[in-house]
Amino acid sequence: MSYFEAFILALIQGITEFLPVSSSAHLILPSAVLGWDDQGLAFDVAVHVGTLAAVIIYFRSEVIALLSAFFGSIFKGDRSKEAKLAWMIILATIPACVFGLFMKDIIEIYLRSAYVIATTTIVFGLLLWWADKRSSLEFDEHQATWKKALFIGVAQAMAMIPGTSRSGATITAALYLGFTREAAARFSFLMSIPIILLAGGYLGLKLVTSGEPILIGPLFTGVVVSFISAYICIHYFLKLISRMGMTPFVIYRLILGVGLFAFLLAN
Repeated sequence: MSYFEAFILALIQGITEFLPVSSSAHLILPSAVLGWDDQGLAFDVAVHVGTLAAVIIYFRSEVIALLSAFFGSIFKGDRSKEAKLAWMIILATIPACVFGLFMKDIIEIYLRSAYVIATTTIVFGLLLWWADKRSSLEFDEHQATWKKALFIGVAQAMAMIPGTSRSGATITAALYLGFTREAAARFSFLMSIPIILLAGGYLGLKLVTSGEPILIGPLFTGVVVSFISAYICIHYFLKLISRMGMTPFVIYRLILGVGLFAFLLAN
């Protein structure tokens, strides 16, 4: 992998990890259009490290408060709103773990086609538009109940289907449940921490056992670029949705999905 490829792929991953636009739909473009090889396990681990660091550092105050309240709830009986939110995030992570355990191989074999990605990019874009238009926009993330957390968690599990978008699916589910746009995004981003940590750990374990060669330069590029792009993306996404809602991302998804279909049919 060249430094240029590492830069472009890390930039794509960093931006699309937290936007509701599907990272998988974007990551097939370089290989489909430019004929680039698969980036490999080591690079996957690197960009996971970068995006994980970005969301933890951006939400560092919230993360510290949630961790403190979580352990306080175990050892001191803390019943604060932060303790409740921490438990809701953990609960929302469970469906993706179960779904991944039993469905990962099926998804890898049958659902990683470009046609599936193009279809889900469009379908889940329309669902995002529908949820955004009908949402009551009245709840914040601290008002998540166990039923709401599980519902959003199931949406996160469904996002394992390529083209769906993890952030898109979870934000859509939260909007459907009446969360404000900012609260839906924050809950989605905080939910991403344990799931990215688990995914990165799984990929890291596979990397250790695979014996794949590690090229330090491109991997360092992947970590740094994915971190910077993800951090900037989180910051401006939260500002944008408060003014414009989800419509720009819905339009983008529709254009991307139609464009993918046009490219596939032309080739």
